[in-house]
Amino acid sequence: MPKVSDQALALRRHEILDGARQCFSEFGYEGATVSRLETATGKSRGAIFHHFGSKEGLFLALAEDDAASMAEIAESSGLVEVMRDIVAHPDKHEWLGTRLEIARKLRSDAEFRFKWLEHQDRLDEAVQQRLLQTSSSGSLRGDYSVRTMQLFLELILDGIIVRLASGRSVEELDIVLDLVEDSVRRNTK
Repeated sequence: MPKVSDQALALRRHEILDGARQCFSEFGYEGATVSRLETATGKSRGAIFHHFGSKEGLFLALAEDDAASMAEIAESSGLVEVMRDIVAHPDKHEWLGTRLEIARKLRSDAEFRFKWLEHQDRLDEAVQQRLLQTSSSGSLRGDYSVRTMQLFLELILDGIIVRLASGRSVEELDIVLDLVEDSVRRNTK
């Protein structure tokens, strides 16, 4: 049997993730059956399970992939810029609508919750580091702790994701994000 190159394996993995992202977006976590995932990815269940082990493994790989992308933006520009990216490119982030379903699973499945939160750690760390840098530079308001600011921004992000998941308009959210950004900045006037 010929050996498949690392590059070919990485491409296959990327194709599976792209197709799965669309499938989860369209059908939700529960509705994204293995059969639908096969159709969406153009790959057999054997190929999918070879790379990700299970449907849950595939879903968690998407969470890790997105958390890493968001962390890169947060590290360089802050969590508000992550939100701006979601608002500007909702089609790229539609699969995040599954978070409505995932909230139930997070409450009822301790093992899944542990795995999910593990993937979110990188984003949390990036946001915290960015806020600490902003605070050190004197640009972040000082009357609240960095942790409080982080929780505030995470709640706004969750609200944007819920709004997107429910099919509601994201119009004018850029103005709302200006307000959010202004609310965490030190008033220099």
